[in-house]
Amino acid sequence: MSETPSPQHTALSLAVSGVPVLPLRQGKVPFGNCRTCAGNACGGRPNMKIPGPCRCPGVCHAWAAATTDPAVIVSPSWVAAWRRAVCVGYHPGGAGLTVVDLDDADAIAWARDALPATRVVPTTRGEHWVYRGAMASRNAVRPGVDIKSTMAYARWLGPGTGAMAALPDAVRALAVKEPSPARPAPHAVAVPASAGGEECPHRTPTYLERGIAMAEQHITEARSAIHATVYRTFLAVLSVHGRCGCLTDTHVARLFTAAQAKGETPRHCTDAWTNARTRLGL
Repeated sequence: MSETPSPQHTALSLAVSGVPVLPLRQGKVPFGNCRTCAGNACGGRPNMKIPGPCRCPGVCHAWAAATTDPAVIVSPSWVAAWRRAVCVGYHPGGAGLTVVDLDDADAIAWARDALPATRVVPTTRGEHWVYRGAMASRNAVRPGVDIKSTMAYARWLGPGTGAMAALPDAVRALAVKEPSPARPAPHAVAVPASAGGEECPHRTPTYLERGIAMAEQHITEARSAIHATVYRTFLAVLSVHGRCGCLTDTHVARLFTAAQAKGETPRHCTDAWTNARTRLGL
């Protein structure tokens, strides 16, 4: 009888095939950040699109630690983590994949009726349905169903069975959160003025114009992972300007135009904008 490969051995095999991997500790969760990286004080990792690349050699920043570099996987700090690891995690979006995580029998029955057949990986309680293509991740899209793709991790449970299908619109639609009737439509960005009625510090025309122009350029120069790039860019713009009332429909239209020039549909632009607003609580 052959021995079960160690998590590190499995990780190296996956990395060679282009799947970004990371060790998961007890509880099937990533290792916590080291003291240097606590609270993201280091500035994050480059693939998190946060300025100030992290130089920490450890397994920090959860899904963003995932790598395909064998030298990193066998480095001393990672070897120490592998000794404590209980399984291998991977970043589906980094591999150009989306995992529909079905937690129970009811969720599986729903998927068989609602989604195209694709590769299936059995889990402890349910199944992972794996599609070719990346998108924004979102938990609890319906009872017992999570979506794990960009900026998320999934547990590696084997290659699964069945032919992998292209990511369908039916799955993308699951991640779209319907706007509350009490909130403005996704394209409207009017928000309350800053507390105390003071002039918004972001309304300097040059400051705002430079920010929008940089966002347009970031989208335009993207060569891959367009969906993820558009979402992260929208998120970055909203994190700076979304609460002060300085964004106008004209600014948003410029971002949407840049995204559509890269192949995004108007609906996907609206979805990405809505998801970014939701994540920031706008």
